[in-house]
Formats: sequence, C-alpha cells, structure tokens
Amino acid sequence: MTSKVISLNQVRKKRDRAEAKAEADANAVRHGRTKAQRLLEATQAERARKSLDDSKFEE
Repeated sequence: MTSKVISLNQVRKKRDRAEAKAEADANAVRHGRTKAQRLLEATQAERARKSLDDSKFEE
C-alpha cells in the first residue's frame, strides 16, 4: 500500500486562501457593492464628466 505524498505547505496555503476568500466574501456582503454596481457607477460618472466637458466652451 503506497500512500500519496502530501506537501504540508500546499495544504496550509490552500486552507489559508480559502479562509481569506471566505472573509473577503463576508466583508463584501456586509460593506461592499457588487462588481457590476461599481462598474455601472463608474460608467455613469464618466458619462456625466464627458457630458459636462463637452458642453464647455472656450472664450
């Protein structure tokens, strides 16, 4: 019976990444907005800025 060699560093890193992702997801739900919401707001702000800049005239 041969057993598979397990790298403890890889297991530890995998566990740490999973914990960090779970914490990040919890923080995003609690505090943040979705990526789509951020993108929509950034797009709207950019359109508003362009509209304002386009309506300026130079004397």
